[in-house]
Amino acid sequence: MAQKYHSRIYVTLRSSVLDPAGTAVESGLKQLGYTGVEGVRIGKYIELSVRATSEQAAREQLEQMCDQLLANPTIENYCFELTLVGEKR
Repeated sequence: MAQKYHSRIYVTLRSSVLDPAGTAVESGLKQLGYTGVEGVRIGKYIELSVRATSEQAAREQLEQMCDQLLANPTIENYCFELTLVGEKR
């Protein structure tokens, strides 16, 4: 029987990839007086729920989703958190 899992997915640029958006945000923060800010990187945050027969099956589905659509494995890294959702009847 399939169970429902909630996932939080974090996608970030690989450290070797330039991040112009992060550079612009860092510059803006410094102009606002936040002089101690450095190394700003911009990423994506995605939440979704998935039904699967086991936690391992849910993890496999999430990895496939990330590799095929949610992240670009060539220039981005991803990680995710997975939580079993308690069904209320």
